[in-house]
Amino acid sequence: MTDIFHSTIRLELLGEVPTFIAVGIQVIFAIVMGGLVGFDREVKMKAAGLKTNIMICLGATLYTTMSLIYFHSVEGTVTADPNRVAAQIVSGIGFLGAGAIIQGKGSVTGLTTAATMWVVAAIGYTIGMGQLLVASLFSITVLVILRLINPLNKIIESDSDVKNFHLEVMTIGDCLPTIFNYCKFEKTEITHVSSEVTRDDGFAITNLFITAHPRALERVSTELQNSVKVKKVNFYEVLDPTLYGHNNVKNIVNF
Repeated sequence: MTDIFHSTIRLELLGEVPTFIAVGIQVIFAIVMGGLVGFDREVKMKAAGLKTNIMICLGATLYTTMSLIYFHSVEGTVTADPNRVAAQIVSGIGFLGAGAIIQGKGSVTGLTTAATMWVVAAIGYTIGMGQLLVASLFSITVLVILRLINPLNKIIESDSDVKNFHLEVMTIGDCLPTIFNYCKFEKTEITHVSSEVTRDDGFAITNLFITAHPRALERVSTELQNSVKVKKVNFYEVLDPTLYGHNNVKNIVNF
């Protein structure tokens, strides 16, 4: 078995590096790469945020690195197939991702969170294989997709389809800044916000009247439902945009 005190690990761009130094570099990369993706999820108040994504990336990195270290003999010949570890990481993260998916009546949420966890594990595996540059490029790609893909939808959404909606959100405590951030991100126009009413059970209900494309508002609703502090979201088409109230919407559904 490999003598880790005198062995080396090959890292992309750095070449052969002493094992303990190489492992330290990989751990730092895993924390940074997982943290970049996790920070984006944390800002959006997702269930799998900063700590979760760092731990997933770090775990995948360490599993891969240790398998490579102990799967080699002193002479450097392979005694087992380290690719089997990758297969186990994929299946293991699949179970973890399944737990992040919440299925409700007529809707499924949490798919983006589960997919993000899956990709972060792949980034960790790539770091563990010593491909630091490749892992960095994929981390940046994931961030670009998470941050910029939604605004591209505005290109295919016609302004003629913009309508007025009533958005009703039940939250744990005050989440108005988060709601505003999602609406701003989708470039929806908030025309009116009612006073937030705190219920006896600790939940608060916020009513917003918004002018937006139906698909944009649906994305806002989906993102809000994925937030840990948001318990329920309803949105309805407004009959008269000059009036604000429950009597001015279609198909009102009470909490």
